Amino acid sequence: MFEKIKKDFTTMTWVLIPVAIAINIAIGQIVVLLKLPVFLDSIGTVLVGIVAGPWAGALTGALSNTIWGLFNPDSLPWWPVAFFIGLVAGLCANAGLFKNWWKVILSGFLIALTAAIVSTPISVYLYGGITASGSSFITAYLLQTGQGVLSAVLSTGFLVEPVDKITTAMLAFVIVQGLSKRLVARFPRPENAEVESGNNTTQIIIALVVVVVVVALGFVVRNMLAG
Repeated sequence: MFEKIKKDFTTMTWVLIPVAIAINIAIGQIVVLLKLPVFLDSIGTVLVGIVAGPWAGALTGALSNTIWGLFNPDSLPWWPVAFFIGLVAGLCANAGLFKNWWKVILSGFLIALTAAIVSTPISVYLYGGITASGSSFITAYLLQTGQGVLSAVLSTGFLVEPVDKITTAMLAFVIVQGLSKRLVARFPRPENAEVESGNNTTQIIIALVVVVVVVALGFVVRNMLAG
């Protein structure tokens, strides 16, 4: 098992990890500042999981939040969530769930379920359910309706995480499909990025349309609850 894991940590993997961390932190920080109802701080993590396997993805996620936590302390406690996001993304990729756009939706949903479950106890016990993210207004709304903290946070996770993680998985998929085949072939798991049907351009266009639709639905839900 350890030999298999070791094979995923090639020179190209180590080169990609800091780039992915930079993507996570940059986009994540923008989202926090704008108070958007999504996170989008795991695009780089999922990207690594696709082309370098689950453990490389998990390490990327954990390091992202740890490094981000050096100048944004609120990010540090969430490293276990980021770890499992990378792990599940890599497992989904190994199972062939990043080979066309509709399978990526399934991957995003599975990643979302994982993130919602892992993040709930952190949110409840460290923050009382109300965090710095833009999704906390949903939790606050549910608390006002009489739900308990645990129930409100978990419900918020199941509402927000699918929007965020499907969008994240789609954007990572678009990035991978936009890379040259020669470059992808240099990573440990290039087969994870091979498209099953249709050409790359078609898959990219469909994925971007799905991103727009999913994000739009997320904003509609947010505005409905805020109203």
